[in-house]
Order: sequence, then structure tokens, then C-alpha cells
Amino acid sequence: MRDPADRLGIELLCVFGMPPVAFVELAADLGCHHISLGLEPMPDNPHGYPRWSLRDDAALRRELAAALKDREVGIALGEGYVFRPGLDIRSQAADLALMAELGVRCVNAVTIDPDLARTHDQYGAFAELAAAGGMSATIEFMPGLPVGNLAAAVAVVEQVNQPNFRLLIDCMHLMRSGGSAPELAALDPKMIGHIQLCDAPLQGDVNRYAMEAKCERLVPGTGELPLADILRSLPRAVVVSLEVPMLAMAKAGIGPKQRLQPCVGAARRLLAQLT
Repeated sequence: MRDPADRLGIELLCVFGMPPVAFVELAADLGCHHISLGLEPMPDNPHGYPRWSLRDDAALRRELAAALKDREVGIALGEGYVFRPGLDIRSQAADLALMAELGVRCVNAVTIDPDLARTHDQYGAFAELAAAGGMSATIEFMPGLPVGNLAAAVAVVEQVNQPNFRLLIDCMHLMRSGGSAPELAALDPKMIGHIQLCDAPLQGDVNRYAMEAKCERLVPGTGELPLADILRSLPRAVVVSLEVPMLAMAKAGIGPKQRLQPCVGAARRLLAQLT
């Protein structure tokens, strides 16, 4: 039986623009075998990392491939896809093909498009493009978005009805949108594609939700989310990836390894309870 820690990953949002090869090294040094990655960095960059682009830099792609192989790390999730009115995901087919070339196993998208019919069409096309590259695809729900809770996301998955299209479960989004561990347990386990682990208060300022989600999450076990119950309700083979951005600590000069080491330890303890 594999060590439960082999399921552990670290999400791109945690490292605030860190270059990809350095991110792979960090994950491996922390004993995590999975990361999420976009083709370019997210905007917040308190450490002053140099700008990078996996889309434009073939040498960086080769360096990343070598680092992934050398450190036994995989890209569990490809990020950066947002459905907007007037945007057709088919126009990003080349980017999705590049994700497949990098060895990404699953790609994730959120929607800010209020047109539900168009959302269904876009997720269907997204899943088809992912399948063409041998990848799965996920929908991420979040309070305040058109697909804002678990039930709405399940309805999209059922409507799209493609075998590689699943749910991404973010523990904060689940609980803050009124979801629960029993609701997860009632789902077909095959519907779950990726898990994002963090902690947070059960209640918060709805007007600050996006900023809190992007910048202010807590080490697992230091907030109020029922993380053990959530994890017990989810399939055991799916990657559990830490999404614990702590921007204030980063701005105070605390490096990514110092920020993430307690998170990794806490996640290992939670996963050990499942064995």
C-alpha cells in the first residue's frame, strides 16, 4: 500500500509566481508528488520572481520536463481557464494541447458566464479538448459565481455527460456555499476529479470572499472546516492538493517552504487518519 502522503500536492496559488522548475523542487523537498501549474504565473508576486511563460519558452518547457522526471513530481492539475461571455474555449485549443504535452493529467475551469446554456456548451468543448490530449477536466464551483455550489456543479457535470468530466472539490468553497460532507458521500466517487485542501472560518465577509480565497487561507486544522469528515467522504485515490495562499506572510518575507511545511505536516496527519 502506498504511503498516504503520496496523494499530496501543492497548488500554484500557494507560491505566488514562483518559476516552474523551482516549484517542482519545492514540492519534492516537501515530500509532495503533485503540483498544479498554469502556462504563466498568477499576478501576485511578493517575492519578485522573474516573469516566465511556458507558452513562449521552449527551453523552460524542457527544463520543467527534466525536473519533473528527476524529482518524481507530476502536474496533477492545469489551471488558468475561465469561461467569460464572448469567449469560446475552442480558441484555446493550442494551450490545452500544450498542457497535454507537459504531462498535465487534468485541466480545471471556472465560469463567470451567467448564461447556463453557454456554460454547458463551453464545459462540453473543454472536456472534449482535454480528452483529445488524454486529460480529464474539472469544474470548480465557488460562492458568488454562476456555478456557486455543489448541487449546481453536479448538474453541469450531469448535463455535459462526458466520461472525463468531473468535479473539483475545494474545501473552503464547499463549506462556505452551504455544502457538507454527507452530500459528498452521497455522490458517485467517479464524479470527483481533484481535491483542494485548506482551512478557514466557517463564516466570513461575503464582500471579501474572493480576496480571502486567493490570499488568506489557513493551515489545515487551524480553522473551522470539518476537514477529516470531508476527506472521509471523498475517494481515496484522488490527489489532495494544498491550496493555502498566505499573502500577508509572503509580503512579510516568509518564504514558501516556511509557509507550506506546516501545511504539509497537517495534511499528512489528516490523511493518516484515513488508513
